Amino acid sequence: MLVPMDFELSRIAVPFRMQPGLQRLEAGARQLTPLAAGSRLWREKKQVLDAGASRLGVPGFDEEPVLRAIRAQAGREGLPAEGPIELAFEEDFAVLDRATGTLPWLCVCVPSHWAPEDKLGLPFGSVHAPVADNQALLAAAHQLVQLVTSGERFERHVWTLTPSGRFDQHPRRHPRTPWPATADPEAFARQCFLRAERQTFFAVDGVQGQAVFTIRVRLRPLAEAVATRADARRLHDALASMSEAVLAYKNLAPARERLLAWLAERER
Repeated sequence: MLVPMDFELSRIAVPFRMQPGLQRLEAGARQLTPLAAGSRLWREKKQVLDAGASRLGVPGFDEEPVLRAIRAQAGREGLPAEGPIELAFEEDFAVLDRATGTLPWLCVCVPSHWAPEDKLGLPFGSVHAPVADNQALLAAAHQLVQLVTSGERFERHVWTLTPSGRFDQHPRRHPRTPWPATADPEAFARQCFLRAERQTFFAVDGVQGQAVFTIRVRLRPLAEAVATRADARRLHDALASMSEAVLAYKNLAPARERLLAWLAERER
């Protein structure tokens, strides 16, 4: 069973642009999600945990304040937080430090085609250097770090389309799943998934200038995710407006024409 998709396609911006897209969270908004034991996501996260590959920290970093902050946030939301955080919550976690602008600690089991060990200790701008069409993001890097480590709570959403139903897409643990070989748009789309991430920030209690960055991955078969004509039109127009650089970055170039054909038919 995949994680339920509570990502509304109305969130997709048209035309598509790589941008921060930060929004302040309303009072009482949840940032953590209990992880169902035995679910597909639980099994994939447990594999990474059991392999000792879930947590990374720069030398000398003390993770205890971060763990307390995550459990305190769970307490504020009325959620249990027993056992390792990898299996207590659907979210993965990282820490962003205001003074250095770096990620000194990560607890990431299900990355989306990036390797957490390559990002550890890097400045925010360097972390996002590989992102296509990243000029706006990099230009705002310093201001973004200051903003999300200010103690306020924020969220953003990102999405992509993928032929893989796997949550863990670490590039060195799992090779990319190839796009379906069929030329038929309907058959092609039925083998694809919408992958969305909700990313949020909250303060590390008792540590000045540090924020916990949460990443919740959701997956849903594309044919189920596109539920209405409006969904089909919005996704079609966003995909059609992507630059060649973004298509290459997201590995969507080989799939776009078949996806556009299916979405156009879905809208009709």
